[in-house]
Amino acid sequence: MTSTVIVGTQFGDEGKGKFVDMLSKDYDVIVRFQGGNNAGHTIVVDGKTYKFHLIPSGILYEDKSVIIGSGVVIDTKILCEEIESLEKKGHKITNLKIAGNAHAIMPWHIAIDNHEETKRKNKIGTTGRGIGPAYRSKAGRSDAIRMYDFLTEERLSERIYSILDNNKDYFNIIGFEDNADNIIKEYVKTAEKIRHLIFDGPEFINSELDKGRKVLLEGAQGTFLDIDHGTYPFVTSSNTVASSACAGSGIGPKRITDVIGIMKAYTTRVGEGQFPTELKDDTSKFLQEKGHEYGTTTGRPRRCGWLDLVMLKHSKNLNSLTEFIITKIDVLSGLKTLKICTEYMIYGNKTNIFPGDPYISDNAEPIYHEFKGWDEDITSIKRYDDLPENAKIYVEFISSYLNLPIKIVSVGPGRDQNIVL
Repeated sequence: MTSTVIVGTQFGDEGKGKFVDMLSKDYDVIVRFQGGNNAGHTIVVDGKTYKFHLIPSGILYEDKSVIIGSGVVIDTKILCEEIESLEKKGHKITNLKIAGNAHAIMPWHIAIDNHEETKRKNKIGTTGRGIGPAYRSKAGRSDAIRMYDFLTEERLSERIYSILDNNKDYFNIIGFEDNADNIIKEYVKTAEKIRHLIFDGPEFINSELDKGRKVLLEGAQGTFLDIDHGTYPFVTSSNTVASSACAGSGIGPKRITDVIGIMKAYTTRVGEGQFPTELKDDTSKFLQEKGHEYGTTTGRPRRCGWLDLVMLKHSKNLNSLTEFIITKIDVLSGLKTLKICTEYMIYGNKTNIFPGDPYISDNAEPIYHEFKGWDEDITSIKRYDDLPENAKIYVEFISSYLNLPIKIVSVGPGRDQNIVL
């Protein structure tokens, strides 16, 4: 029995999708355990680029069981579009399942999301996909729709009528005017396309583990976007840390055997919020352009900065990480000098502890350790010993500081552009 969790250790966009895809060949079941279509995973296989927002990255292995878990909020229209896109590229989708106790994102959630972000004086930077309002409905318990409700037209229709009637005054205020019959007609069509995929996710996953099968649990976003442990309120609406894999899939904590943290060789962030090592100079532009740092979901440019080991040490503890994978180190080629943050100066005091209070972290001044860069193109290197000496010094410093092994160094977006240590 093996259950491996893959989490992002920064602000998301670390390259988790590539490694879920890469590692999936060694697992039997791949489960997405939280988030919604505000997440985006990009995978390059044989020169083809695939962009996923809901479907787990392991879907490209047709002999694996691929599950959207109960912790995910699902826009069924987007899901159908992803399935159709994959089928057009020649992938027959016969191995996808959806946990029936996962919740649905409905049109009013998207309307609420956009209305509230427009009204905010201090923008959070939401993607406008309805994620937060869907999780709010889930927590509120009365105005939510689960995937089990998609099993019959009668149940789905009753839920839609009830929610629209209960909230008609508020929906009028925010300008959401679509009527129940139109929504029911549209979502009944969607339900017909996915009804056969809905099942009891936790029962299946636990049964597979009992049989000795291997399960890979895939998170979305990154540790510092966690609703409880991130840079609140500039976070997502779900728990992104490794412990969420249990609740979001339906297995107990004793079944987790290892937790792999994905880190980018520098730091990026989409949207608003604290970012101690952010750069606003030519280096930031260099990283943004060479690293193609634009959001998979929104296309928004990502803010760029130096690697922050204070954050990563905190991430290691929050997730009980057993190893790291470092991505996009190839992007650093060509920079004369590299910097890594090892401490903060906060109100005149040095610390290597990431502060939980956002008002304090907002005033953190990074203290850097400097490294010599390298000019070589490393994107075709397969052996660690063939890396430039300065690149190896950079990697080994990170591993030593965090006191954890770095198992893979990624030197490009392709499936085969990896150095396994």
